[in-house]
Amino acid sequence: MSAPGADGASVPTAAELLDFVRRVAADAEIVASLPLAPEGRTWVQLEGPGGSEAWLIGWPPGTGTGWHDHADSIGAFTTAAGTLKELSLAARLPTDGWKTLEVAEGIDRSRQLATGQGRAFGRHHVHEVLNESGTEHAVSVHAYYPPLPQIRRYSRNGAVLRLEQVERPESWQ
Repeated sequence: MSAPGADGASVPTAAELLDFVRRVAADAEIVASLPLAPEGRTWVQLEGPGGSEAWLIGWPPGTGTGWHDHADSIGAFTTAAGTLKELSLAARLPTDGWKTLEVAEGIDRSRQLATGQGRAFGRHHVHEVLNESGTEHAVSVHAYYPPLPQIRRYSRNGAVLRLEQVERPESWQ
């Protein structure tokens, strides 16, 4: 159930965001409306529930996001076509005050998300999403609340995670 926000309006939960992205991913007309590029990812912003930010994203073969988080936003995504792979860390990382961390053994997670499969996640969820297909596009639907204040991008070399840059909404909108 949604909780009231500061202005009294209901704030979507991660479960409600997941329900939303699943419904949109099942809408063949919306999914087919996304223009797919042969090399770079494409995206269209959607209206999400309860003031959330939502995106329909096309993934050409062999593309990915790189390691990143969504700062203080909760979120959810579902694969609408094709298969995506998510690599994530099953640990809560400190949000500020570091540039390099050594990731402990046993916290890496990997999951394949075929058409119709998705997941919700909490604040500061560090992950990488990939289309590992050599021939097929993938399409996914994402939602975040509150709308993304920033995305922190990381590089990963073995167990070492390094903060590389912080992007603000004007970079992707």
